[in-house]
Amino acid sequence: MRIRVAHSPDSDDAFMFYALAEGLIDTGDLEYVHELQDIESLNRRALEGELEVTAVSIHAYAHLADRYALLSSGCSMGDGYGPRLVSRAPKPADPRAALAGSRIAIPGTLTTAFLALRLYQSRFEPLVMPFDQIEGAVLRGEVPVGLIIHEGQLTYADDGLELWTDLGAWWQSETGLPLPLGGNVVRRDLGDRVMRQVARDLKASIEYSLAHRAPALAHAKRFNRGISDEKTDTFVGMYVTQWTVDYGPRGRQAVQLLLDRGHAAGIIPRRIEVEFIE
Repeated sequence: MRIRVAHSPDSDDAFMFYALAEGLIDTGDLEYVHELQDIESLNRRALEGELEVTAVSIHAYAHLADRYALLSSGCSMGDGYGPRLVSRAPKPADPRAALAGSRIAIPGTLTTAFLALRLYQSRFEPLVMPFDQIEGAVLRGEVPVGLIIHEGQLTYADDGLELWTDLGAWWQSETGLPLPLGGNVVRRDLGDRVMRQVARDLKASIEYSLAHRAPALAHAKRFNRGISDEKTDTFVGMYVTQWTVDYGPRGRQAVQLLLDRGHAAGIIPRRIEVEFIE
């Protein structure tokens, strides 16, 4: 059976899918074909049920749960760090209050970054743009504040931007939990046996990369969008962790709480009982 696996062209995703992409583990009767696309595009494709397995934002999963289940491996978890609000202007004494009514560039309305921002400050004007154009738009003064994801979390200061709020740090201070940003989902119509084999294969790929870090990093560096090898290593270390091998009890709790709070705030239309495929 051919399984299309889609993920974003980021060094952390490339790192975790290294063994699957290079055929380094036994996947039995499943053949994996990889596709790369930005996360908001993958969120939208998953809404159509187009892909058998795909990376999605945890926020997007709330709109996909009838068709997809979360795999227990593959999470990108911000453990005290996460999407960052940046600006050319110095950090105000009260960033949350200063953001009220402001225009903020965001990387998509289905991203977890957007959900976390809405929970942090609900009153702002979102301006959707590709994630890799946000930093430049803020630097040029086209928008006063930008919501930065992916490698931009490590580069904004080099370009002279000021950090206003780290939403992962804010979420941890609010809840004591890490911020679950992205995960991998499998389409339910594949059936229980195939879904569980996909779960095993993805977990094996992540464990292989962690056990063979040097070649996995060399593979991941091909997708680092211009950052240094040192920053690639740092970025992979931030988002491929013990949480990525398995959410664990606290990771599962974090996912459920985030979606519950999104529902309570009226951002997510119905409450989702999260299901993980082991």
